Amino acid sequence: MHILRYLWAFWAIVFILIAADSAPASTGPEIVGDAAVVINSNNGQTLFEKNPHKRMYPASTTKTLTAIIALENCNLNDLVTVSNDACNVEGSAIGLHEGEKITMEDLLYALMLNSGNDTAIVIANHVGGSVNNFVDLMNNKAAQLGAFDSHFNNPNGLPDPNHYSTAYDLAIIAHYAMKNPEFRKIVDTKTKNIERENPEAQTYLLNHNKMLWQYEGAVGVKTGYTDAAGQCLIAAAIRQNRELIAVVLNSQGSSIWNDAKVLLDYGFNEFNTVSVTDAAVYVMDTPVKYGEPGTVPVLTGQSLTYDFPRNKPVEIRRDIRLKEEILAPVEAGRKLGELVFFTGEREIGRVDLVSQRAVQRKLSARWWPWLLLALLVLVLRSIYRCRNNSRRRYYISLNRRKYY
Repeated sequence: MHILRYLWAFWAIVFILIAADSAPASTGPEIVGDAAVVINSNNGQTLFEKNPHKRMYPASTTKTLTAIIALENCNLNDLVTVSNDACNVEGSAIGLHEGEKITMEDLLYALMLNSGNDTAIVIANHVGGSVNNFVDLMNNKAAQLGAFDSHFNNPNGLPDPNHYSTAYDLAIIAHYAMKNPEFRKIVDTKTKNIERENPEAQTYLLNHNKMLWQYEGAVGVKTGYTDAAGQCLIAAAIRQNRELIAVVLNSQGSSIWNDAKVLLDYGFNEFNTVSVTDAAVYVMDTPVKYGEPGTVPVLTGQSLTYDFPRNKPVEIRRDIRLKEEILAPVEAGRKLGELVFFTGEREIGRVDLVSQRAVQRKLSARWWPWLLLALLVLVLRSIYRCRNNSRRRYYISLNRRKYY
């Protein structure tokens, strides 16, 4: 009986170990949203992704792109006149009226806090001259930023079959927008009073982004919702001197807030930021052909950080890739190559390698001294020949006088 019990216990342990070994490894947090991504805003590194390149309706998260284009193409104190096509736009709005004048600054606060669809049309008309022209600006900007799986057909995110984006694309758009101080100020504002001509018009704005109240360190960015898109959110937060951006698309109801919190917690709690290299770090001396002196110190042109999973050993190797031949003259700060970093076989980033100082070309290696010398020789030969010819003519003339 004892032997039988031991056998049962043995096989029970074996089955537990087999089951544990066959269980899928955790790949990150579980969320309701259909697509999501988390990036480090400092270096753009992706920390988590779920269907990151799936094309989906972005709803009002579109207004992140609308706002940054407006900030880069007009002044906040511009007085903007409301056109007829901006009135009675469906969805969230602040009730603009045709002919009403309002500053661009107040329009942007209404756009990003109150998610005004009407303000998006006014901004588009003012900046682009028309909605269609502004849409062209949006798509050109998205392409410049690398948001290649996006196409925008309006400035507010109302449903349209040709208006789509991805979690990853919205993350890199937000990453870019958050570099603008005025944009950061707007999306981090909880409430705002704006000025309107009509004393009965809406002037009090309440930010729809509940993360600003519910999540420690939250600093933006934009909510979105339509029936077709579901609940959408771009959320940014700062903790431990790190800023993360989380994007969630097509979540359901209040799950959108929990999705964003879980994703940001995952990024902050499961990763450490490691300084891979600082800027202006000496790497090596490299030869400079025809240079005086013949070598130049090579430095890193930028700093680089990378987020590694916590409680795991960090192994980094680097690969120096200089140009095959560096010819003088060389200016200080000139790019001479790249320093590429790897963990295992995976590249984690690269920085420029630049010259520490200028290197002049040797006098003997310059073409113009040789040209001057050649010209001087030609001039001297010409002078010599002229003198010889003169003497020859003189002697010929003397000889002629003797015989005639």
